[in-house]
Amino acid sequence: MDTIFALASARGKAGVSVIRISGPGSRYVVETLTGRPIASRFPSLRRLLDASGALVDEALVLYFEAGRSFTGEEVVELQTHGSPAIVARVMDLLREMDGLRLADPGEFTRRALENGRMDLSQVEGLADLIDAETEAQRRQAIRVFDGSLGERADRWRKDLIRAGALLEATIDFADEDVPVDVTPEVVALSEGVLDQLKSERAGAKIAERIRDGFEVAILGEPNVGKSTLLNALAGRDAAITSSIAGTTRDVIEVRMDLNGLPVTFLDTAGLRETTDEIEALGISKALDRARNADLRVVLTKDGGGPSGFSFDKGDIFVEAKADLHDRAGVSGLTGQGLDDLIGNVVALLEERASGASLAIRARHQQALDSGIESLQYALEELQHGMARAELAAEQFRVAIRALETLVGRIDVENLLDEIFASFCLGK
Repeated sequence: MDTIFALASARGKAGVSVIRISGPGSRYVVETLTGRPIASRFPSLRRLLDASGALVDEALVLYFEAGRSFTGEEVVELQTHGSPAIVARVMDLLREMDGLRLADPGEFTRRALENGRMDLSQVEGLADLIDAETEAQRRQAIRVFDGSLGERADRWRKDLIRAGALLEATIDFADEDVPVDVTPEVVALSEGVLDQLKSERAGAKIAERIRDGFEVAILGEPNVGKSTLLNALAGRDAAITSSIAGTTRDVIEVRMDLNGLPVTFLDTAGLRETTDEIEALGISKALDRARNADLRVVLTKDGGGPSGFSFDKGDIFVEAKADLHDRAGVSGLTGQGLDDLIGNVVALLEERASGASLAIRARHQQALDSGIESLQYALEELQHGMARAELAAEQFRVAIRALETLVGRIDVENLLDEIFASFCLGK
């Protein structure tokens, strides 16, 4: 492969900047820049020189032997002073060297995948780890990046290979007396994997929500205080407030970090019968977003909420404008009851988040769906006895193939460009 390089740290002024070089020419590059050989893989402080021998910077040099680096190749990292001028000069010197080129976005990680240092699910976990904005997102991404999904897929695959091998052996010796009936073990292995796949799939929606964010819709009649509540939650004037009913026509979104969970609150149009065409469109849009939201906070007047909408069991009903009466409730104007409301929202979402699986992407869910479907067909065929064992064995092969796509062992070439396009340069 080519020897590639890129700035691996953020651009701009900083205390330290990291330039990463990977490939067979890495050692030669650094020895050329420093005028000294690399004697070991331990960090060393070196003077970086240009072609005329002039000092460019003094940098900490980290050398990683092939097989011991992130990419699996020979890698050198230069930790220079974080001056944009220094970084630009070092990058210019690297561009001038023969056999060296600037890395494409995600190319270091792609080489780690191609060299067997990571599986595809870990690559996706790394992308999510880089993009993580909240603690819950970080925890979820690190579990995938750590290889937990790949480890589970490998266990499932081994059990299915065992079940398929037992079945194939019975087919191969169909004309002979096989002393042991393998069907009970095959069924037990299949049902065990099937149950685990279903459990993983059931938590996929929540995992996706942790990754992309939960949505909480604020509902209520016009002028009940929804926009004022949203502004209080946001700590700023995100929505226009007015004593005139029907002010909010579109859905206004405010994204927040609630105890590590990414949550977007939605301020919606007041729910009522109206002849105003524009307001009616806003109400229709509000109802659509509310139905698709993960949770609804319903502001009520005198204990009564909006009619004509089907609410879920976990939705929160709270008395609005608590500053105007003696009953418990919430007031966006004074902040009364705001902490209790946020606590209730967090408790409900944390309870749901506890059931999250590691299948955080649509591709993972499709692989699980394929595996589940194939195993269900296989178990149905096994109910007919050994007469249809070959059909069951084929379904085992399909299920194994689905699990292999989960970690990127097969059928992923068409996905790689799309996946790595989201990576930053230098990763």
